Amino acid sequence: MLTLPEFFNACTGLWKTERIYHYVLEGQTERSYTEFRVESLTIDQKQQILSLSALSGIKLDRSGSLDVENLSPGFAIAFDTRSETGEEVSMSLQALFVPDTCITIAPTDSSAPAPPAAASIPDTEEAVRGFYLRNEGYSEAGAIAGRFTYLPSRQTLEMTTYYRRSVALDQMRLVAPDLRLRTILTYQRPQPGEVPTVINLAGFGVEYRS
Repeated sequence: MLTLPEFFNACTGLWKTERIYHYVLEGQTERSYTEFRVESLTIDQKQQILSLSALSGIKLDRSGSLDVENLSPGFAIAFDTRSETGEEVSMSLQALFVPDTCITIAPTDSSAPAPPAAASIPDTEEAVRGFYLRNEGYSEAGAIAGRFTYLPSRQTLEMTTYYRRSVALDQMRLVAPDLRLRTILTYQRPQPGEVPTVINLAGFGVEYRS
């Protein structure tokens, strides 16, 4: 059973994955192949991302009792994806995962929808919850702040991101030292306070470390 920092250390390296995406509303499927390299963030990289937290309305605990940088793991990732139609996409980004215990003031957004039902995880002593900060989004450009939950007993990280037009739920489960399972759901963004229910895309993948 890995702690949150140990989980991120275990996810470094060169990974290769094949995924299948189901475009639910269109009734279509698509396969893709991705190679991506994952490295741990340096202290300087973490501080650069934390400087973006003010833009998200997050205030960190700087009282001196917590070492926010060391308690907040993250990764720098660069990947190349090729779809079965021949389309190629390359991207790099950095993401930092800040536990709620390191935050004194969390942002509130009255326009945000409720979390998807699939993201509902009962409160337990082991669950680590917090915000994850990215310097770039996947679906939309620009810095992104989302919510995460990590369950050590299942070695599963779950990330929920609210974009302007959609809500993304991404789950990563480490089932062996060199094997991960991925599930990706994308919903239409509903009205404020409503639960997302309309799924645009469902993706599944098996990821191997080289």
